[in-house]
Amino acid sequence: MRGWKAGRVDPAETARQCAEAMYVADRASRRLGIEITDVSPGRATASMTVREDMANGHGICHGGYLFTLADTAFAFACNTYDDRTVAAGADISFLQPVAAGELLVARATERARRGRSGLYDVTVTLADGSVVAEFRGRSRSLGRPLLDPATSGDAGKRG
Repeated sequence: MRGWKAGRVDPAETARQCAEAMYVADRASRRLGIEITDVSPGRATASMTVREDMANGHGICHGGYLFTLADTAFAFACNTYDDRTVAAGADISFLQPVAAGELLVARATERARRGRSGLYDVTVTLADGSVVAEFRGRSRSLGRPLLDPATSGDAGKRG
């Protein structure tokens, strides 16, 4: 890898490779039109445009879709270290209704990571920056690599 000594792992490259590997396998997010627009160690940004078929009985975005977008950003943020990690729990606060056609952006940030446990906050906004939801996720590492060392280049190496 350019700029890195032999045996050293570039954390940003590892995060990018983890995101690519996860996105290929994430049929649900792709089907909903969720895109991962940025990723770095402990962080991820996901976006989604609310479709008409995502509206609830009140004519606004169903909360489950807001949760799914935030959960996706959370999942990509906590899987940036080539350590397969899943959700242990999460909660969300809905702050503003969202209309069909709106672009939502979810930014996940790692707050703490100790041993096999992690804590992540996700802020979901409209394109203009208005906050529509706040999500907190708790993660648990499974202690297994996400990347296949045979296909991931230097990112799959430990050290």
